[in-house]
Amino acid sequence: QVQLVESGGGLVQAGGSLRLSCAASGRTLRSYAMGWFRQAPGKEREFVASTDWRGGSIYNAYYADSVKGRFTISRDDAKNTVYLQMNSLKPEDTAVYYCAADSVYGPRADDYDYWGKGTQVTVSS
Repeated sequence: QVQLVESGGGLVQAGGSLRLSCAASGRTLRSYAMGWFRQAPGKEREFVASTDWRGGSIYNAYYADSVKGRFTISRDDAKNTVYLQMNSLKPEDTAVYYCAADSVYGPRADDYDYWGKGTQVTVSS
């Protein structure tokens, strides 16, 4: 079992930045695929960013078009933590952000078995 706890959400003005953290316990994340998803009120959960594991210390990162160039996913396997650096935030980025993990990489929410409870990000205009 993997337990995930997100932190770092909050209220920020448009153009500002936040860094979300996802701390894992129960298993080492080193070989796990990790993803960030978000869900705005009345909308479906959507993919934001993910990183897979290609062996050793090699990972690939993937991003939704809506966040590409503004968000960066990174991981610190020594701390068993994944981060999402969010810059140039827009009001449409407002959502609950969820961290997810799975032993096999997939681009969809259904591909992930383990989920955190989410952290609220609110971007004011």
